[in-house]
Amino acid sequence: MLTTCRSLFRIDRVLGFTSRCLKSKQERFSLMSFSGNAAMDGSKKQKMVNSVWRPISTQSSSLVNSEGQCSKSSGVSEEVNERGVNETASVVSDEKHSVSLQVGASLMKFIRGKEGTTQMKIEEEMGVKIIFPSSRNEDYIIIEGGSVDCVTKASERIATIIDEVVKSPSLDYSHFVSLPLAIHPELVGKLVNFQNSILGNQSIAVDETTSVAVDLKETKSSTLFDLGIEKSIFIKPSTFHLTVLMLKLWNKDRVNTARDVLKSISPSVMDALDNRPLFIRLKGLDCMRGSLAKARVLYIPVEEIGDEGRLLRACKVITDAFVKAGLVLEKDANQSLKLHATVMNARHRKRKDKRKKLDTFDAREIHKQFGNEDWGEYLIQEAHLSQRFVFDQSGYYRCCASIQFPENTETEKKH
Repeated sequence: MLTTCRSLFRIDRVLGFTSRCLKSKQERFSLMSFSGNAAMDGSKKQKMVNSVWRPISTQSSSLVNSEGQCSKSSGVSEEVNERGVNETASVVSDEKHSVSLQVGASLMKFIRGKEGTTQMKIEEEMGVKIIFPSSRNEDYIIIEGGSVDCVTKASERIATIIDEVVKSPSLDYSHFVSLPLAIHPELVGKLVNFQNSILGNQSIAVDETTSVAVDLKETKSSTLFDLGIEKSIFIKPSTFHLTVLMLKLWNKDRVNTARDVLKSISPSVMDALDNRPLFIRLKGLDCMRGSLAKARVLYIPVEEIGDEGRLLRACKVITDAFVKAGLVLEKDANQSLKLHATVMNARHRKRKDKRKKLDTFDAREIHKQFGNEDWGEYLIQEAHLSQRFVFDQSGYYRCCASIQFPENTETEKKH
């Protein structure tokens, strides 16, 4: 029997859940990754056998009928752990109700709050208890309370917290769709030489008024440190890429959905590329926002060889699919794409001066030397769903999923 339960749980918009309850002969209901249970066995003491939770209950005592009300029955709830073994959790008081809520490991700290203040406030105001998983790999929390109403209100409060955090800079992007360029050894070698030629210099002389390099004897020299240049702000050559789309995938369900979305659009991407290999040219250096004297991001402009617009069409197919799946923030969905290959980013600096509101570096001499650099022409071979801050054996971002672009053939000409 399918029962709509909008009046009980109204957080599907935020967490991507479907608003359906599944009721079987064993009296269970589940909202995808949101499930609830309460049971009794005649005892007055509640006992949770295992703290590793899964959103699968074979028996439940809190059921939602067609009027959206909760009925009670006795029983035992079984949960499935990572090894596929059923674990049993008995709720033995007829006044206890609970829900399993998929939050995501990266969001747990926001629900706890500083020194646990947010958690305590919710528990006191709503009359519930919030149970966090013992493992950092788990996405679920348990909310227990004396009534369905208090558990529901606590769930909605947590949904509001998640919604606010996801939209704010407090939660960093976890994944992105990338077009790997580090697969080309020749390009990686050029980037290594680029970094060494800058970091290997003991000093760079810059005229303070004209921004033109002059003889060391005629002006004071500025060390790389004074210019804000250090190794940590250079992009690692082994991670060199083009970014198509940034994503915040804060739980396992969203990661799995993103994988499926990327794989499903492979034929459409091929069509957008006319099933022909795609080459790009990398030439010059440019500054993103601000001036060269106070640069935050230095990048290599990207030009599609042939200028047919196939690359942007393929990127639009990818972006539209992720937007349709509800995986893209509104502000990101409305941004126009400017493909670029970042080589330096002040945000990556390890030693930050907290007194400065905006961390920058002086890129004037770098631009003077490499502003017209021809980095070469390269084939775009695939698109990845890449995980940030995690790397594979090659040094590139961990690939969660990928689709191939058309391969090069001997008869295919780049020009």
